[in-house]
Amino acid sequence: MKSPYAKTVGYELVHAARLHRARSAQLLTELGLFPGQEQVLTLLAAENGCTMGDLASELRVRPPTASKTVARLAAQGLVERRTVNGDGRIVRVELTDEGRRRAEAVDAIWGELEREASDGIDGKDRKRLRKLLRKLGRNVAAKLGASSQEDPEDDEE
Repeated sequence: MKSPYAKTVGYELVHAARLHRARSAQLLTELGLFPGQEQVLTLLAAENGCTMGDLASELRVRPPTASKTVARLAAQGLVERRTVNGDGRIVRVELTDEGRRRAEAVDAIWGELEREASDGIDGKDRKRLRKLLRKLGRNVAAKLGASSQEDPEDDEE
């Protein structure tokens, strides 16, 4: 039985997103990570650490969600939490040496996943697809009354 929504953009988007997440989970398992944790590691590597508030904002999640993820990563010895200037209200999160190694491995996995997902799609079409997905995200965010929290990106290949 075919879904009545099978010919919609939303249906294909959800289907592709589920498959992408499943494949990323499969690859991340090899590093002892769960989906979502890799985003924290790569963000911390790129920013050389950040506050919990900034982390939640960048990940587009609520602070308690970011806090749970950081706690799990800290339990694995991948990140460290430190209070800033003795002020217990501001916590900075930084990668450990092992966290940095895993972040580098995550980069390789995301490169592999990108190659797999975009196999047979030329650079021009990939660029167009990214732009269309950002527009779709902005449209949905606007209806939710939320910002898409999008940074202008350079879409060069």
